[in-house]
Amino acid sequence: MESSPLRFPFAWRAAADPPEELATLRDEPVVQVTLPSGDKAFLVTRYEDIRRVLSDPRVSRNRDRPGAPRMTEQKTKVFQNPRIDRDPPEHTRMRRLMAKAFTATRVEGLRPHVRQVAEELVTDLLKRSPPADLHEAFAVPLTLQVICGLLGVPPEDQARFRGPLNEAWQYMGELIETKRRDSGDDLISALIGVHDENDGRLSGHELHVWCVILLLAGFETTASQLGSAAVLLLTHPDQLELLHEDPGRIPDAVEELLRCQIAGHSLSMLRLVTDDIEVGGVIIPRGSGLIPVLESANFDESVFPDPMRLDITRENKQHLVFSAGPHFCMGAALARLELQVALEALIRRVPTLRLAVPPGALRHHDSPLELGLREVPVAW
Repeated sequence: MESSPLRFPFAWRAAADPPEELATLRDEPVVQVTLPSGDKAFLVTRYEDIRRVLSDPRVSRNRDRPGAPRMTEQKTKVFQNPRIDRDPPEHTRMRRLMAKAFTATRVEGLRPHVRQVAEELVTDLLKRSPPADLHEAFAVPLTLQVICGLLGVPPEDQARFRGPLNEAWQYMGELIETKRRDSGDDLISALIGVHDENDGRLSGHELHVWCVILLLAGFETTASQLGSAAVLLLTHPDQLELLHEDPGRIPDAVEELLRCQIAGHSLSMLRLVTDDIEVGGVIIPRGSGLIPVLESANFDESVFPDPMRLDITRENKQHLVFSAGPHFCMGAALARLELQVALEALIRRVPTLRLAVPPGALRHHDSPLELGLREVPVAW
């Protein structure tokens, strides 16, 4: 297979349109690309192949090996830290510790709180003179308040997580020590308890890293998904009208909006191939970087007929936005709940909501590690 000149992540053309490369990417099951780091990697492009590699033990998240591919030239403490890219059995151990915080029952129990936060934010939004940035005025504070409440981050400290990553890293270390002295009924206190049992179940580094991950992923990713969902609905008025007519369709709509999301790309899915594997008749050699391109899977014509069409009545809802296999996103149920509650509040209380700029004027973040739109200007 010849090397490809493609660079990944692909560039966005306009806010509501996926990168043009996605239209033909599945013509080949495996495509070689260059990453922002300058390293090469192989993209797996098709739905069924992606599901398989996500459960293949030869496709490792742990890239702490000489010559392993890098996402970008510079590593961060969290998102490119090889010490957290664990495989089983270490990963299985961590999943078990975290899973209790994200059970379906516990997440559903948060619905009244999420609804209260959403209602308050919509009230505040309507007090403003339009236009307003839906991302900053609604999506971020909603998801931030919810995840901070779950973790036990004091409300007065929430603004500290909108700055550089290193500040969040430092703050979380301070908060862990504070909660060690004065624990509460929250997830961070529970994780500290696991660490302090001193039975080797959770190291100090794992405690620190996972608290930061849960915090940042818990609000930034879902806030971006909410902005994406709003833009897609506002640029597809026929689908929005279906929700005005029947709000009971909102859970189904959330699944289709997630499938079609314009919130990001799969760079963070970068894996290391630890032994030769075959994907779609192509051999990917040991030591290679591999990215299962979830957004490509979600537009796979063999799984989702007419995939570029947003259709909230679509029957097949088995998208891969939250990945699959042993690394399926633990926060998926919480993200779904937040999206459902947020959209219901906006549709019910702001029926005239519209974009305040042409869709083509919306812009994505330039950094390959920042997802979603810079802002979502709306009026009503």
